Amino acid sequence: MAAAWLPLLCLGAGLLLPERAGGQGAVPVAITCFTRGLDIRKEKIDVLCPSDCPLEEFSVFGNIVYASVSSICGAAVHKGVIGSSGGPVRVYSLPGRENYSSVVANGIQSQTLSRWSASFTVTKGKTATQEATGQAVSTAQPPAGKRLKKTPNKKAGNKDCKADIAFLIDGSFNIGQRRFNLQKNFVGKVALMLGIGTEGPHVGLVQASEHPKIEFYLKNFTSAKDVLFAIKEVGFRGGNSNTGKALKHTAQKFFTPETGVRKGIPKVVVVFIDGWPSDDIEEAGIVAREFGVNVFIVSVAKPIPEELGMVQDVAFIDKAVCRNNGFFSYHMPNWFGTTKYVKPLVQKLCTHEQMMCSKTCYNSVNIAFLIDGSSSVGESNFRTMLEFVSNIAQTFEISDIGAKIAAVQFTYDQRTEFTFTDYSTKENVLAVIRNIRYMSGGTATGDAISFTVRNVFGPMRDSPNKNFLVVVTDGQSYDDVRGPAAAAHDAAK
Repeated sequence: MAAAWLPLLCLGAGLLLPERAGGQGAVPVAITCFTRGLDIRKEKIDVLCPSDCPLEEFSVFGNIVYASVSSICGAAVHKGVIGSSGGPVRVYSLPGRENYSSVVANGIQSQTLSRWSASFTVTKGKTATQEATGQAVSTAQPPAGKRLKKTPNKKAGNKDCKADIAFLIDGSFNIGQRRFNLQKNFVGKVALMLGIGTEGPHVGLVQASEHPKIEFYLKNFTSAKDVLFAIKEVGFRGGNSNTGKALKHTAQKFFTPETGVRKGIPKVVVVFIDGWPSDDIEEAGIVAREFGVNVFIVSVAKPIPEELGMVQDVAFIDKAVCRNNGFFSYHMPNWFGTTKYVKPLVQKLCTHEQMMCSKTCYNSVNIAFLIDGSSSVGESNFRTMLEFVSNIAQTFEISDIGAKIAAVQFTYDQRTEFTFTDYSTKENVLAVIRNIRYMSGGTATGDAISFTVRNVFGPMRDSPNKNFLVVVTDGQSYDDVRGPAAAAHDAAK
């Protein structure tokens, strides 16, 4: 396994720090804003951080004690050792930890990390004897007169493969330590070929065992190099292969704005199953689909005939995947010689038009609420109606590319409270609904339906979302409703 990982992981160790001749009073070494703790190969070293580093681009994990994948200068600003003007910093290497906390300090939001193999802390360094140039010291210098090539595309990633992907790996005793390491190696190869970057695919990792554990989220790493280090650091947990439990947990807890999910990007879970799951994953597959998550199953080493009696449902793959059409299932005979399977799987994960489960009723509808504001309703009941409408709107994924909500209040007249394009967040929609003012008057439901179809749904004629009109009323209308309702149905065809 070590040989298999070496070509991938050597990418992270690129900074060799020289000592001053004589071994006394080492000169602070100028580093860049983004030099990380893992780039340092000394137990104690003085470095010099440049000025005007962009705070919003720092990657920092922990508080006081930081995971070695963190930016040294970012950690120094976070801890208050230096300010925006940079300066000397003393770095102390420390052992790894199980948990790194998330704390906002000095304009930097550090992130949580469940585990990392090495840590560091920082204190004020001695007065710098050289100016911070922002150039990292390295044994590999470009030839004189030549400039290093810029590689912005590498940071951006593969823009043609935009997806938010959770790799759900098998960490049970069913797979064992050796095959677990082979599995991590395969996942690392897939992650590398995907082209991870700020504008490309983002990935996270969840381990299924007795209890699921999210190893790292989408937001934690946006480069293949960092993802590969993180995968390597994941430890084997053991226990039963409760894949269903882990899949359900991933669908509900992994894909949130707080953990890095992006608007309009397909959500994907790639589930690795070695043999068979020890629990039922059909229900978990249903939950994932309702959350708009595309479930892929990568099965390895199918159960032999003698083991089939231990499988709860031999058709578990067809019942768990996004669609039972062959696209979302992938089989490998074993964990050996898997390199040839990497590219075909990556091609599937990057085929956006096939991600049919990214759109569900919860995030692909236009719903207009037509609310009765007549005198017969009364102020108290009107507030109850608004609460009812709010509870319905609350369940949908409202965004500029997801579900959209509009509201019209009617008596004999109609008043557009807000249209589909006025608000693109759930918080704003709910706030406006609760503050709608009661009109009071007669009841003309038919006219209100015609008004809403023409003025609210009319401008959304080219929307890919399905249209729904929900009429909330307390009784009989004074005008014809059947005709306008039939016309609304015809307009929707």
